Amino acid sequence: MATLLDQLKQYTTVVADTGDMKSMEKFKPTDATTNPSLITAAANMPEYSHIVDDVLKTAKQNAGANSDDKAVAAEAFKTLAVAFGREILKIVPGRVSTEVDARLSYDTEKTIEVAKDIIKQYADAGVSKDRVLIKIASTWEGIKAAEQLEKEGIHCNLTLLFGLHQAIACAEANVTLISPFVGRILDWYKKDTGKDYTGAEDPGVISVTTIFNYYKKFGYKTQVMGASFRNIGEIEELAGSDLLTIAPKLLDELNSKEGTLEKKLDAEKAKSMDIQKITIDKATFEKMHAEDRMAHDKLKEGIEGFSKALEELEALLEKRLKEVAEPVGA
Repeated sequence: MATLLDQLKQYTTVVADTGDMKSMEKFKPTDATTNPSLITAAANMPEYSHIVDDVLKTAKQNAGANSDDKAVAAEAFKTLAVAFGREILKIVPGRVSTEVDARLSYDTEKTIEVAKDIIKQYADAGVSKDRVLIKIASTWEGIKAAEQLEKEGIHCNLTLLFGLHQAIACAEANVTLISPFVGRILDWYKKDTGKDYTGAEDPGVISVTTIFNYYKKFGYKTQVMGASFRNIGEIEELAGSDLLTIAPKLLDELNSKEGTLEKKLDAEKAKSMDIQKITIDKATFEKMHAEDRMAHDKLKEGIEGFSKALEELEALLEKRLKEVAEPVGA
């Protein structure tokens, strides 16, 4: 009998949620996505030290001999995610998502500027922009940046998405895909209510199912990629989603388990559902966001968490720069 992972691949595009190339080689996903925490984790692995060191050496050369380590680390940080992305694209046949600095989540113009720089770095390395998704937080400002980028042919993945208002705004902005965070939604409700949730009653599963059906009902081209899973039960309930991005541990579980996997999300069935259409402008977005405590809390927490991970990565690069400049035994 086929594994759950094999069956899932028949309904859904499977994406690896990791910076670890070995995991990608093992599970053979179509696409891959990373975030600052995953890049930091990968940068700490000895097997990827050569990528980090090469980036640091290039940054040092570009910054000049008299530059301080902090400035060099900041320069290296801008290119490290792309360096990992280029390696990932040697393994996956599809696309890699590379994230804009989360500290720019409320700055539309700066987000556009950094996104274009990321695409340029890939282009300079011979990578087509069609193989790259620019990952941007689903703030109103981030969505507006993505709308402009999409008009210029730069494809975007809107992350840290927790509410229907964010999803609708993304679809109306014609972004390529969204990443609703299933597990983080579950975390919030468990903490808020003191209850546990499983299967179709999982609030994260309900959220993504609602978004998927809304998109398919009204014919939006934006794709839904469920993310941030806590268990394979959530993944099983979302079989049929356009894409699912899954961490190696859960890919391993799916790959080692047999049984029948039912397709739970169906675009054709969604077309006949009775769903009310909502138009989102800035005022409506802000009103719905303020009223949705979970989305408000988790977006804020997510941006702060990714920002902290970026600061940790910059500190790691600064420390590693000293080690590269002064090798042990010198």
